[in-house]
Amino acid sequence: MKIFADFSRKLHTAWRGLRFSLILLATALLLSASAPPIGGPRAQVEAVTRPIAFDFGTWTLDAALAKLSGWGLGLARFLPPQAGSDLVLETLALAQRVDELQAALLLIVGDPSLEDSAATVEPLRRDLQAAQARLADLAPLAEDVLQAQLMDILADAGLDALGQALPPSLFRTTEVPASLVVSPRDRIERSFDVSLNAGLSAEDRNRLEDQILTGLDLSALVVPIGGIGTYPTMVMQTANIVWLTEVIAHEWVHNFLTLHPLGINYGTSETLRTMNETTASLSGKELGRLILLKYYPAYVPPEPLPIQADTPPPESTPEPDPEAFDFRAEMRTTRVAVDRLLAEGRIVEAEQYMAARRQFFWENGFPIRKINQAYFAFYGAYNDAPGGGAAGEDPVGPAVVAYRARFDHLSEFLRAIARVDSFEELVGRLAA
Repeated sequence: MKIFADFSRKLHTAWRGLRFSLILLATALLLSASAPPIGGPRAQVEAVTRPIAFDFGTWTLDAALAKLSGWGLGLARFLPPQAGSDLVLETLALAQRVDELQAALLLIVGDPSLEDSAATVEPLRRDLQAAQARLADLAPLAEDVLQAQLMDILADAGLDALGQALPPSLFRTTEVPASLVVSPRDRIERSFDVSLNAGLSAEDRNRLEDQILTGLDLSALVVPIGGIGTYPTMVMQTANIVWLTEVIAHEWVHNFLTLHPLGINYGTSETLRTMNETTASLSGKELGRLILLKYYPAYVPPEPLPIQADTPPPESTPEPDPEAFDFRAEMRTTRVAVDRLLAEGRIVEAEQYMAARRQFFWENGFPIRKINQAYFAFYGAYNDAPGGGAAGEDPVGPAVVAYRARFDHLSEFLRAIARVDSFEELVGRLAA
């Protein structure tokens, strides 16, 4: 029996290594196939941004090697479930501590009333270095624990095959690059995007966007992102377990879809991009909640109770607060008006209107840096919540939500929509 167990363990290790190598090869091919043609707006934008462009190749290789070494140690497999969850929470608390210490240092250094801040700064700096070192030690193991927890949830949800969900969950907490989104001015359309190094100042972002606007007559916006569906997945450092579990699940869904027609065709049209993002948003929220329920029950956010068919309506409906600001409703109003103005060819008026609406949002507690065509091209693709928001009257997101409602189980929905390769096919399925 011992010989069989040793052989089985070695075979399993060899299979994991082979599988990892195949995934790395596929990633390299995808990255090499993404080279833009010579000339054209994309080539011109990439020429301008080359000094600040994010190096995906180097990052992916470094992350892959780190994950491969983690697999060799496999320390997460030896932790009891509760100990693993405690380790993750300790890591997130350290991330919060690092953020607090960094903020405190910035505040002290920038305080003009402090004549000699060195005595205050030095202890904080030592505390920050110690917290960062401890976080660097714990983060890889915490990632392994969360990866295993997600894989367990995927198996529970029926998203595995022969005991293994594909692709395996792999993510790395890192500083996530910003995305430069480019759209035509006469319509809202995500023409292309370029990943930039994180940490660009607001002034640098504005300068780059203005350069693209005046030089190429294109709308551009540098937007922050929380994760990218590379392999391993990139995920921003956070102290929020609810957000983290949702994002790692969201990005796994993207990786899952890339093995099927819907994901393969991600960049071929705006409708397919929205279908992908809405599917990942819906599924990521469901899977993230399942992780919380099983491993972090104290952190499960409340969920609205479903309305039953035989439940009598309330005797009276509370009046909405006229003073409350409804962000999604106002953003939907903005998008609908912009779509109408652009359809009428009134580009300058649309841009003046968006500038005025940005000021309106700012005055109501939403400090949006810029609203333009690229803003809607990016945020409009995430259309899984009712009300439209930045998507306006786009029917794609609601169609995906309606299709999800057709299935009792998430696994059935994901396997079905993964095979859809056009919005027309989705509409046909809903009509059937």
